[in-house]
Amino acid sequence: MAQTKTIYTCRNCGAQTSKWMGKCSTCGEWNTYVEEIVEKKKSTSKLSIQFSGNQPLTLENIQSVKNPRIPVEINEFDRVLGGGIVPGSLVLLGGDPGIGKSTLALQLALKLSNKKVLYTSGEESLQQIKLRAERLNSNNKSCLFLCETSLERLIAHTGQSRPDLLIIDSIQTVSTETIESSPGSVSQVRECTSAILKFAKQNNVAVILIGHINKEGSIAGPKVLEHMVDTVLQFEGDTNYMYRILRSIKNRFGSTNELGIFEMRSDGLREITNPSEQLISKVSDDVSGTAIAATVEGIRPFLIEIQALVSSAAYGTPQRSSTGFDLRRLNMLLAVLEKRAGFKLIQKDVFLNIAGGLKISDPATDLAVITSILSSNIDIAVDHKTCFAGEVGLTGEIRGVSRIEQRIAEAAKLGFNKIFVPKLNKGFDASKFAIEIVKVDRVEQVFRNIFGGMPHRSSKG
Repeated sequence: MAQTKTIYTCRNCGAQTSKWMGKCSTCGEWNTYVEEIVEKKKSTSKLSIQFSGNQPLTLENIQSVKNPRIPVEINEFDRVLGGGIVPGSLVLLGGDPGIGKSTLALQLALKLSNKKVLYTSGEESLQQIKLRAERLNSNNKSCLFLCETSLERLIAHTGQSRPDLLIIDSIQTVSTETIESSPGSVSQVRECTSAILKFAKQNNVAVILIGHINKEGSIAGPKVLEHMVDTVLQFEGDTNYMYRILRSIKNRFGSTNELGIFEMRSDGLREITNPSEQLISKVSDDVSGTAIAATVEGIRPFLIEIQALVSSAAYGTPQRSSTGFDLRRLNMLLAVLEKRAGFKLIQKDVFLNIAGGLKISDPATDLAVITSILSSNIDIAVDHKTCFAGEVGLTGEIRGVSRIEQRIAEAAKLGFNKIFVPKLNKGFDASKFAIEIVKVDRVEQVFRNIFGGMPHRSSKG
């Protein structure tokens, strides 16, 4: 007779205890234990060792099988995966609610016209899926749709239809009858993913799993879920803006340095093949407070517009606000401007914004940030055909940045006339770029070149 008991499982590391604990003793995370009811069956026979099944082999005896990737006909998606989906692999796609995960998955399924696709949904009905497909204005006669939340029936339908690609939206809605806990629990997600993984490897079926995001921003379910799958993709973006970024957190069959950029429109997601032209507004030279930064996300260079506004503080305490840029780093750069360059901004409000709603963590944008702040402070516009790439140190020096040649090439391709780069970046031929390259090693050199001089330390208050 089977016995049932209650255990507590850590959502982060999967550790189990017999009682609830505020802090996990294994991984050290707080408030990660969830209650689960498990069924333990008594074994009536002893374990017998059998030497059947797979046998250990040497490399010489292992046959090489070349399985071509499945291109999904969405170039930005293929770029992140490394050329397409590998047959028999599991891809986990996570993102915030309403960011466009289901739209991306449905758009992907409808574009694979030369492959058989099974799209299963546990969150939407078939009528809702059809309405979404009509909005995308796309159709695929080789794509099958199924509304199912039972793992056993889902695998049975997949084995019967034998698709090349299986899409499950979402893994938190799938449950198995062998576990009594509710769908979305740690044990359900772990067991369902394990069964789907085994089926995909045995039948060489590519699987895309859509996963929910918890309030901490990580994929809901056990942390072991990310270790089980082959690829983990993160779909990011601000719902108030139209741009979406697809990043690769883990990829066993490609690089994790690539990223894809999309634009959310009424008819679905559109690929942004040249993000630099989309993220830079066409402003005139007489607008102060803007500067162009040559940044790199992964291994992809593009240009972004930095907007700053400096005004006198209306209240006693000046405000410091940033959108898309680290606020602590902004405070550090303001301290460098005051200590090393003589600009007194302690009694002024400083607002910073990355145009397009992007979140940038590249330290090479420091030079463009401080240039836009000083441009707004003295109300002198920066030439819109000039861009910047450089990290600012605490002593006021311009530190070297990575992939400087790609940044310069991207600026030259878009028709910029001048780019400021760190003098520490050496080893590249400046003559092969059709752009003026100005090498600097101190922030004072940049200000003298752009604004024609430096302030007197006593005159700025």
